[in-house]
Amino acid sequence: MKVESQKPKGREDVIEELNATIETTTLAEKVSSIPPAKIAFGSVVILLTLIRVCFPFFCQDLLQVHT
Repeated sequence: MKVESQKPKGREDVIEELNATIETTTLAEKVSSIPPAKIAFGSVVILLTLIRVCFPFFCQDLLQVHT
């Protein structure tokens, strides 16, 4: 069985995945008809947005620590 190693993800790839996840979760929030689900999806969107905004700062701190 051949095992292929995955290419390490760069900062741009992670941000693109976060954007796609935020869009999908926002769509799920809009489509959902159950109020607790709307609240949960809304909270997830806020959390993912905070991660997306803070991610470059976090990576910058990591790069300074490792250099």
